[in-house]
Amino acid sequence: MLTFFISHVTLNIMFGEFNLIDKYFVGRQSPRKDVLLAAGDDCALVKVPNGMSLAISTDTLVAGTHFLEDANPAWIAHKALAANISDLAAMGATPAWVSFALTFPELDESWLAPFCDSFFELANYFGIQLIGGDTTKGPLSLTLTVQGFVDPAKALRRDGAQVGDWIYVTGELGDSKAGLDVILNTELRNKPFSEQLEKSHYLATPRILAGQALLGLASSAIDISDGLVADLRHVLKRSGVGAHLEITQLPVSNQLIQFMGSIDKAQHYALTSGEEYELCFTVPEQHKGMIDIALAHCGCKISCIGQIRHKDFFELSNKGKPVDWALQGFDHFKQD
Repeated sequence: MLTFFISHVTLNIMFGEFNLIDKYFVGRQSPRKDVLLAAGDDCALVKVPNGMSLAISTDTLVAGTHFLEDANPAWIAHKALAANISDLAAMGATPAWVSFALTFPELDESWLAPFCDSFFELANYFGIQLIGGDTTKGPLSLTLTVQGFVDPAKALRRDGAQVGDWIYVTGELGDSKAGLDVILNTELRNKPFSEQLEKSHYLATPRILAGQALLGLASSAIDISDGLVADLRHVLKRSGVGAHLEITQLPVSNQLIQFMGSIDKAQHYALTSGEEYELCFTVPEQHKGMIDIALAHCGCKISCIGQIRHKDFFELSNKGKPVDWALQGFDHFKQD
C-alpha cells in the first residue's frame, strides 16, 4: 500500500485531509512484482532486472508557466506524467516506477478527483507504479520522478549521431504550439480546429514502443520538448556533427495547416513547437531499410526529414533550395 510522506508543518494537515490522500492515492494500482517496499518507511525499495541500468528523469510543472491554474486538472495530470514518460521513451527504456510531489494551495476534491483519475489511467496504461511522494502547501506545482530500466549497451543517447545518418521524427509536429496559442489567446478559439489543437498541447502520447523498437537501430535520440530545431541542436552538439533538414518532409497535420492559414506557417511551427513529446532520432544508412518494419506496430507516423552532416553545418531547405528562417525553440523563461 502506498504512503505519501506529508509535510505536516507547511501544510498543517488535519485528519480529514489524510483521508483525502488515502482516498485518491492509496490502493489505486496493482503492485508490481519488482516493488519490494512502497509504504511505511523513509524510502521505497525496488528491484532492477539483472543486466539492466536505471533510467531516471525528473520534471517540474508550475502553474502559470506550464499550464493555467484553471486548466482541466485531468489534462494537467496527463501532461505532467506524459512529459516524464517521454524522457524514458527517448532512451528506449521500459517505464516502471514514479514518485510524485504535489504542491497546492489547498486540498480540493473537485480538482483532485479528476487529476488522480487521469494520472492513474496513464500510469496503469504504461505499467508504472506510484511508489512514493510528498504533498505540501504553496503555489500549484507538480514534480515527478519517473524511473525505468534499459540495457546500458543499447540505451539511446544524444551523442551517437554520425555523418551520413538519416534524421527521423515520430508523429506530427507543431500542433502543441498552436494549442498553446489558443490557451493564451481566447480570440483564436474561433479558428478551425482550435479545440483539437488545445487538447494536443495537453494530451501528448509518449512514444515508448517506438523508443524500444529503435534499440539497436538508432544511433541517437531525443524527445521534442523544446522544439525540433532546439532539441536537434542538443544532439548535434553532443555528437559533434551538423545537419541538413528538408522542410517539405516535416510532418504537419491538416488541422494545423488550416489553423495557421498556410503550409509555410505550419512548417515554421513544426520546427519550433515545444512540448510535443515526439521523438527525433538518427539512423545509420545500413539500418534505414529496417525502420518502417521495426516501428510498424508502434501506432505512430514516422518521417525522414534530413541527414546528418559535418560539424558546424546546419541548413534548412525547401525542395533543395536554402531557407533562411530565424528560429527559436521553446523557452519557459522567455514566454510572455
